[in-house]
Amino acid sequence: PPRETQRSFIFPSSYNLQGLQQVQAAGVRRIAALYKEQGQAQGIATIDQDATIIESHKRAAYAHYKGGRGYQPMVALWAEADLVVADEFRDGNVPAGQGPLHCCRMAFETLPPTVSERYFRGDSACYEKELLGWLSSKEREGEPGGRIGFAVSADMSPELSKAVAKVKEEDWKTIEREPDGTLRQWGEVDFLPSERYEHRDSLPLRYLGLRILKPEGLLFADGSDREHFAVVTNLDWEGARLLDWHREKAGTIEHVHDELKNALGGGHMPSQKFGANAAWFRLALMSYNLASAIKGLCLSPEERTARFKRYRLLLVHIAGRMNRNNCVMTLRLCAAPQTIARMATVWDI
Repeated sequence: PPRETQRSFIFPSSYNLQGLQQVQAAGVRRIAALYKEQGQAQGIATIDQDATIIESHKRAAYAHYKGGRGYQPMVALWAEADLVVADEFRDGNVPAGQGPLHCCRMAFETLPPTVSERYFRGDSACYEKELLGWLSSKEREGEPGGRIGFAVSADMSPELSKAVAKVKEEDWKTIEREPDGTLRQWGEVDFLPSERYEHRDSLPLRYLGLRILKPEGLLFADGSDREHFAVVTNLDWEGARLLDWHREKAGTIEHVHDELKNALGGGHMPSQKFGANAAWFRLALMSYNLASAIKGLCLSPEERTARFKRYRLLLVHIAGRMNRNNCVMTLRLCAAPQTIARMATVWDI
C-alpha cells in the first residue's frame, strides 16, 4: 500500500533475497554438521532476536524512533553456535515490535536436525500477541526439537505495574547486591493480561518481576528509590536463574550487531535501492557466520572469542607471495609457524 495509507510496513523479500536466505540456512546446517564431525554437536539452540538501527543519510531512508534516519533490520542469532540464522531488513520507521513472528519462524526453520532443545529470548519488542502465542502453542511440542522455552521482556503497562507493586515485601528475593548497596531482586507476579497471548489449550504464562532497589540516600534520576521490570516466560526455572539467563542475550545478539555494523560493513548502506541494501546486509551476515565457524572449528579455545580486529591479524593480514613453477602454484608466507599451522587447519576443514 502507499505510505499515505500505511506509514510503516515490512517489505516482503524478493525471489533473490529468498535465495540468499536459503544459502544462509544451508551454510548454518553445514557448519552444524562440521561441529558434529568434530565431536561438538550442538544439541541446544537458543534464538536471540533483536533489531538494530543503521544510520543512513540516503534519500530513500526513513526516520527512526531515535531521531535520525536509516534502516532497522531484525536479526535472529543461534547463541550456542554463534551463527545468524535469519534476518529481516526493514525501513527505519518500522518499529521493532511490528511483526516479529516472521523472523522468529525463519530462525527455527533454519536449525539443523541435531537440535533437541529449543529456547527463545527477546526484549520488549518481542512482547507481541502473535509471537507469544506461536511460541507457547502446544503444536511446537510435536516439531523437531520439541517445545520452545522462552523468556521475553514485558511492556510495563499500567496494569502490569500495579500487579508488580502488589508483590509483598517479604516475597522479593535478592539476586545480588552491587558495590554501592543497590539490590537486584525478583518476585512472582500474579498477572493475567487483558489480551490473552496464549492459546486456549495452553497453560497461563508466568510473569516475573525484577526490582532494582537503591539503598537509603541514593535515588534514580526520576527521584525514586526503585525501578521495576518484568519478564514473561513459559519456563518453571528458579527466578534468579531465569533472569540471569535472559540477561545473557545482551552479550550475544548485541555483540553481533556491533561486529556487523563496525567490522563487516553492514553499518554502511551502498545504495538508494531497498533490495540492494537488504542483500548487502544479508551478505554481511553470511560473512559473520563464515568467520564464526572458522573461529569455532579451527582456532584454539583462547582465540575463539577474538573480535574481528584481532581475527584479521590471526588469519587475514598475513604477507605472502604466490609463485608458479612447472604448472605448480606455491604460496610462500612470511609468518610464524603457528600462523601457518592455523591457516593449514582452515584449509583442511
